[in-house]
Amino acid sequence: MTDKQVSLDELSVNTIRLLSVDMVQAANSGHPGLPLGAAPMAYVLWSRILRFNPQDPKWPNRDRFVLSAGHGSALLYSLLHLYGYDLSLDDVKAFRQLHSKTPGHPESNLTPGIEVTTGPLGQGFANGVGMAMAEAHLAAVYNKPGHEVVDHYTYAIVSDGDLMEGIASEAASLAGHLRLGKLIYLYDDNDISLDGPTRLAYTEDALARFEAYGWHTQRVQDGNDLDGIEQAIKAAQAETGRPSIISVKTIIGYGSPGEGTSKVHGSPLGVENLKRAKAFFGFDPEQSFVVPDEVRTHLAEAGQQGARLQDEWNQKFEAYSQEFAAEGELFRVSFAGDLPNNWDADLPVFTPADGDMATRQASGKALTALKKSVPFLFGGSADLASSNEMPTSGDISFQPGHYDNPNIWFGVREHAMGGAMNGMAHHGGVRPYGGTFLTFSDYMRGAIRLTALAESSATFVFTHDSIGLGEDGPTHQPVEQVVALRTIPNIIVLRPADANETVESWRLALTKPKSPVVLILSRQKLPTLDQSKYGSAREGVAKGAYILSDSAETPQLILIATGSEVSLAMKAQAELTKEGTQVRVVSMPSWELFEQQDEAYRHQVLPPSVRKRISIEAGSPIGWHKYVTDEGTVIGMNSFGASGPGEEVMEFFGFTVENVLQKAKALLQDKAVGIEPKEVLS
Repeated sequence: MTDKQVSLDELSVNTIRLLSVDMVQAANSGHPGLPLGAAPMAYVLWSRILRFNPQDPKWPNRDRFVLSAGHGSALLYSLLHLYGYDLSLDDVKAFRQLHSKTPGHPESNLTPGIEVTTGPLGQGFANGVGMAMAEAHLAAVYNKPGHEVVDHYTYAIVSDGDLMEGIASEAASLAGHLRLGKLIYLYDDNDISLDGPTRLAYTEDALARFEAYGWHTQRVQDGNDLDGIEQAIKAAQAETGRPSIISVKTIIGYGSPGEGTSKVHGSPLGVENLKRAKAFFGFDPEQSFVVPDEVRTHLAEAGQQGARLQDEWNQKFEAYSQEFAAEGELFRVSFAGDLPNNWDADLPVFTPADGDMATRQASGKALTALKKSVPFLFGGSADLASSNEMPTSGDISFQPGHYDNPNIWFGVREHAMGGAMNGMAHHGGVRPYGGTFLTFSDYMRGAIRLTALAESSATFVFTHDSIGLGEDGPTHQPVEQVVALRTIPNIIVLRPADANETVESWRLALTKPKSPVVLILSRQKLPTLDQSKYGSAREGVAKGAYILSDSAETPQLILIATGSEVSLAMKAQAELTKEGTQVRVVSMPSWELFEQQDEAYRHQVLPPSVRKRISIEAGSPIGWHKYVTDEGTVIGMNSFGASGPGEEVMEFFGFTVENVLQKAKALLQDKAVGIEPKEVLS
C-alpha cells in the first residue's frame, strides 16, 4: 500500500471511532470503549472483505454481519451511516433517543442493515451460528454445478463477555461439530469487562477452548494492524472445514485518557476527555460528528462494489431459474417469506375413529405433512426428537456431508437452539422450528424473548406440557412456564385441546410472519373431539378461543379450558347438563389470538352477563382471573407437581370431574364469590 492509502485508511478508522464516541457523548449514555478499540477490525471487514449492497439490505447472497457485542451499537451505526445505508447523520445524532433509528442496542426491525437484534451477551454469537447453518443448508439444496446461487459468509464481532456466556459455549460446540467453514468471528480481545479486568473472573485460554470445539483459531497481536487483520480473515476464508475465530488484541477505549480500563466500557468519555481523544487522533477537539469528504467517498466504494456484485448475482440467478425453474421459484418464495401454493392441502384431519392421541403425536403428523409441501422448514430438537415426535431420518440429519437434510440434531443445547433459530429466521430462505420439553423453555427464554422483540418467524415446540406427564416428577413437570411465555410481548402461545386443534396450531404457526409461535403439547393421549358435533377447530383456533360445546339455553356457567383439560371440561359439562344446569364449554388455546378479536366476538364467546365461570388449566393460575370474573374461580396449580403415573397425579391435584362439579355447584349457589387463595388448587 502507498502512504496515501495508509493515511486514508487511518483517517477512515478514526472517523468511525470519533463518530461513535460523539454519539455516546451527545446522548450522555452508551459504550465508547468498544468502538474506539474495535473500529480497525470493523473497517477492514467492511471495506476489504464484506459483500453487501446498502441499497438492498436484504440481498439474499450478501455476507451477514452480526455485532454480538451489541452494547457497542454506536460502532454499528457509524458503519451503516458511512457505508451508505438509509441512516442519516441526523439519525446518528439521535442515538439512544426515544423513537430514533439508533436505539441503545441494535434492533433489526428498526434500522436498515442490522441483521439481527443483539445486546444480551452471547445471543448474537448463537444467531451467527444459525445464519451459517442456514447458508450451508441452502447452498446444499439449491446450488448446482456451474450455478452457485448461495455462497456467502457470516461474520461477527464478539467480546470477552460474549465468550463467557453459556449460550456461546453451546453454540460454539454445535458449530464446531457441524464444521461451518463459512462462519468467521472477530474476537475483540481487550481483557476488560464492565466491572473491571477479566483476570478477576476469566483466565482460561479461550482459543484453546475453541480449538477443542473444532474451530480454526488465529491471533492478531495488534488491534491496529489493518493488514494483519485482513490476512487473518483471508486465512479463515481459506479454512473451509472449520469455523474460525480470530483473537484481535485491542485496547478498550484506545486513544482516550481512560484507555485500557473499565471506566470507558459503559460511560461517556466526558467533554474534556473526548476533546483529548480527538486531539490524539488529529481531529479538531471543538468539532463533533465530523466526516471528511475523502472518507465519505472512500467508504462508499465498498457499497458500490456490492451493488455491482448483486447485479452479477441477479443475472446468475435468472440463468439459474431458467434452467431450474422449480428451484428458482421455491427460492423466491422462501426469501419473500411466502408459502408454496396449496402448502396446507395435505394437513391431516382427525376423527374420533382415529382414537385418542397425544397432541405431540398430532404435531408430529402435521409437521411430517408440512415438510413435504414446505421443504424449507428447517429444524429439529434439543436431543428429544423421539419424545417431541419430530420427523427424523434415522442417523442422517443436517451434518457435514448432508447439509441438504432439513432435520437438525441440536444436541442438549436448548439456549443455543433458540439463538440459532433466531439467526436462521433472520437469514431468510428457511422457516425454523425447534423442540424440547416445556420445562426446559426456561433455559432458552432469553432467545425466545429476542425472537419476539425482533418480530422473527420461528416455531417453538414444547411437549410434556403439565403435571400430566407423570413419573418424571416435579423437576420436569412445568407449572409456571405457560404463563411465563404468555407474558412475553409479540408472541403467540397455543395449547391445543386435541389432534385437530394441534394441526390448526401448525397452520397458524406458518402464517404469522412477525410473531414467533409457541406450541404447548401433551405427553398423554387425549380424546379427538368430533368436529361434526362440536365447534370447528380451524375457525376456533384462529380466533384464540371458541364455543366448543354450548348449552341448549342461555348458559348459567362457562367452563374455560386449554389443552388436556378441555376434555375434562366436556365431561363435567355432561354431568352438569344431566342435573339441569346450562353449561357452555369454551376452548381457549391462545389468549393472544383471542385478545386480537373484536369486542363483539369476545362477548359472543364470553358474554359479560354470564359471570359464573371456571377456568381449568394444569398450570399457574396467574392471569386467568381476567377471564373468570370476580364471580368465578380458577382451577390451577400453586405448587410443584409430584412423581407418579400421570392420571394419578392429575387426580391428586384436583383435575377431576368431581372437583369441577364441586366448584361449579358452589359458584351456582353463591358459596364462592371472588377468588381467594384457598380457591386455587395447590
